[in-house]
Amino acid sequence: MLLEMERITKSYGSVIANKGIDFNLKAGEVHAVVGENGAGKTTLMRILYGMEQATSGTIKLNGREARFADPKDAIGSGIGMVHQHFMLFPDFTVAENIVIGREPGAVRFDRKAAIEQVEALSKTYGIRVDPRAKVGDCPLGVQQRVEILKVLHQGAEIIILDEPTGVLTPLEVGELLEAIKKLAGMGKSFILITHKLNEVMSVADRITVLRDGEATGTLNASDTNVEELSRLMVGRELAPSTKKPANPKANVLDLRDLSLAGNGPEPALSEINLTVREGEIVGVAGISGNGQSELIQSIAGLMKPDSGTISLLGKDVTGSGARALRDAGLAHIPEDRYIWGASKAATVAETGIMGHQNRLGRYGMLRGKAMKTLVSDWVKRFSIKAGSLDNKTQNLSGGNLQKLIVARELAQNTPFLIAAEPTRGVDIGAMETIHEELLKRRAEGGAILLVSSELSEILKLSDRIVVMYEGSIAGELRVDEASEDKLSLLMAGGGVRHA
Repeated sequence: MLLEMERITKSYGSVIANKGIDFNLKAGEVHAVVGENGAGKTTLMRILYGMEQATSGTIKLNGREARFADPKDAIGSGIGMVHQHFMLFPDFTVAENIVIGREPGAVRFDRKAAIEQVEALSKTYGIRVDPRAKVGDCPLGVQQRVEILKVLHQGAEIIILDEPTGVLTPLEVGELLEAIKKLAGMGKSFILITHKLNEVMSVADRITVLRDGEATGTLNASDTNVEELSRLMVGRELAPSTKKPANPKANVLDLRDLSLAGNGPEPALSEINLTVREGEIVGVAGISGNGQSELIQSIAGLMKPDSGTISLLGKDVTGSGARALRDAGLAHIPEDRYIWGASKAATVAETGIMGHQNRLGRYGMLRGKAMKTLVSDWVKRFSIKAGSLDNKTQNLSGGNLQKLIVARELAQNTPFLIAAEPTRGVDIGAMETIHEELLKRRAEGGAILLVSSELSEILKLSDRIVVMYEGSIAGELRVDEASEDKLSLLMAGGGVRHA
């Protein structure tokens, strides 16, 4: 056995994240670890990577006990990890981020050699990047590719992938899964943490299920299916969601010729015309970096468009700030929960009312009891594993923080909601809950703009779908005429269709 983790336990005070977990990995194997948010998956892998120290238990590599004081020790032992949340230097180029720690050049950094190395990696694994681009200017999908290439450059024999496809397009996901299979055939070993069970079934050899910090079993992928894994993860049957036909009414959001300059010669947004009406969900699909982020931020008051108009409930709100737009009837589930949706240093209760704190305060002072009562209700409703409401947000798992932000924004009952990547990083049970809540909001007359990199989510929830390509709307389809193939073609710039 290449790797053995025996009786791993990790506790944070009275909270036990891992309880006596046994896990092993064979050479050339893809072993998936699945479970609900807060089940202990990432904690277990952070222990393996030297980012956390187990309270008790042992790790063996090739039959010999190993101890990793930090990630440097793990890397030195042939273990690499691609994290769910990016660990990149935004002011460095793509090439500099990938080769860091193994920079070419005997005396000084050889930039040309670094670029050539990255170009070779990119070609070998089919993961496209521009080595010369500044990471801070790259969209989320490209940053994820940089993380993956960085670990591959380190030459790890065991590669931990923590939700690696969360920001990738279907085409990019397929390329990554093929690269994993190819590398596994060459003897590399993978530990795959993901909520996407279809991906697990397509690439994994074995699957370990965690629940409440314990390993409930390990199955051969050939002996199970998505339905059984779902039951094992959440402990119940998942009911299929039902979506009644839309009954859209008056326009709530109306964009006219909205344009915004980009960092380069091409505009970030070019003459966007879009409406969202009462009682409908309009989905926005597109490969990351084609203007979706700028569209969201322009509507939410985080960017000021150069031309065009934004109307909300018949009122011109073009150029208004985020607070004014929230007061006018907008709620916003942001695409990046840490940059736009929370503060790691804040408490769970404080994060639960961020952006809406003026409704619970007077003269700059928050009403603490009312705040905690409100957030406590959301925690129960969305099954958020938060411990005390006084815990720091940074101690929540990514999925539980996502559920808290979704609960916060839905609870405002605003006429208009931007839902950007609403289920990113959440487990299948939480995804079911969030989808049902969005459909409930639609049925109550809410207008929702859904931006998602998951085409299955776009197709499941949307009534109309627009596709963005190079800052423009490449086409619009009714959901009854849309398919993943049609949307993928539009996402690649292959034609224009109108509803």
